[in-house]
Amino acid sequence: MLGPPRLGILISRKHAARASERNSIKRCIREAFRLEQEGLGALDVLVRPAYGCKPGAAMIVRLRRLFAKLAR
Repeated sequence: MLGPPRLGILISRKHAARASERNSIKRCIREAFRLEQEGLGALDVLVRPAYGCKPGAAMIVRLRRLFAKLAR
């Protein structure tokens, strides 16, 4: 498979009732992916965060570690 890595995000109201919080979670996922995508190669990644997760810097750090493991 050739091409850039692709990101899929699966998030529902069970993750967060308010749309603004769901959007914040999606922004964190996209930012972590953006920072690590060069090392991923041609890979499709689907992210479904745990219910009740909170968006923020800690989430980005955790996701970056997971994306780095995928790159190996």
